[in-house]
Amino acid sequence: MLWCSIIPYMPLVLYRKHRPQSFKDIVGQEHVVRTVTSAIAANDFAHSYLFAGPRGTGKTTLARLVAKAINCERRAVGQYEPCGKCNSCDEISRGVAVDLIEMDAASNRGIDEIRQLKEGIRFTPTRTKYKVFIIDEVHMLTKEAFNALLKTLEEPPAHAVFVLATTEINKVIPTIISRSQKFEFRKLFHKEIRDRLLLVTKREGKSVDSKILDLVASRAAGSVRDAESMLGQILSLGDSAEFEDAQFLLGCTGFETISRFVESLTSGNKKEAIMLVSKVVEKGVDPDQFIKGVLGYVRWMMFLKIDKGLGEIVGREISKDELTQLETHTLQFEMPQLQKTAELFLTASNNMKYSPIPELPIEMAIVELLES
Repeated sequence: MLWCSIIPYMPLVLYRKHRPQSFKDIVGQEHVVRTVTSAIAANDFAHSYLFAGPRGTGKTTLARLVAKAINCERRAVGQYEPCGKCNSCDEISRGVAVDLIEMDAASNRGIDEIRQLKEGIRFTPTRTKYKVFIIDEVHMLTKEAFNALLKTLEEPPAHAVFVLATTEINKVIPTIISRSQKFEFRKLFHKEIRDRLLLVTKREGKSVDSKILDLVASRAAGSVRDAESMLGQILSLGDSAEFEDAQFLLGCTGFETISRFVESLTSGNKKEAIMLVSKVVEKGVDPDQFIKGVLGYVRWMMFLKIDKGLGEIVGREISKDELTQLETHTLQFEMPQLQKTAELFLTASNNMKYSPIPELPIEMAIVELLES
């Protein structure tokens, strides 16, 4: 009897399924894209790039686009966008390109791995013009591995291009930085992430409540990859997903709930404040996440209290309607009150890890704040 195995189809997660395939699709890193694409168009790109910045902001995505563009078989002279249709573009898009070598330094951080990489560098590309080596989380390499990589970057073969990515640039040795073109990636703004999520939902043929998109954009903390991962979770609930469902699924608290909590502090209503904390915990929200939300809210109010012009910074993290509501709240506080609130809830956050009842430090902070 013959047995055959059927490999089940595994759908791609959203951030992989909708990964940008052209430079124009990169969100929020215009300063990096402009410089890199100009060099590619002029056929004068660097042999080593160093992309530094927070997680989920497009470093690896841009690295793959660099590999695709410099190896595109149909890219016109003076242009930088890859055609997306030639054999090279197709293989890179599908993740089967033999001349694109990706290494995660978090799990391959020793000198032996770098030596193997150096051995591979000696050989010319098999199918493309350039061999591209992407080393993610490069700061995780050992000192010996860094030194071995440094020698390669000092005398790279003409057919090799390196793209190093890191979330902790301070841990990359200066000699590596000096031999690479360094670019700083920034966190994405609330509106940029929200617009991206809206685009993804349209591509998926789904309709998602705008409040849910705002919640995800705020929760993502500037990371488009995290935002798309959370959106994927919410879409798995089906078309009937509501805001409360999204909050429960993500284990977080929405702006409105935090706003009501701060309002209860403003009015001196201890009972309402403690009841709100109890309801949040009952819904499965991590008290630590709740307190981070409160601290973020107080931080924004302090910004607005210092100068209303700082609303531009706050507006990068929340929607326009939320900013308007925040401005109204800020008028009800004086700066000393905001400072006291921040200090008490910071202390509560630190004490939470030692408390047998996670929400107890929050409740103690409420009582101390309102009693004083």
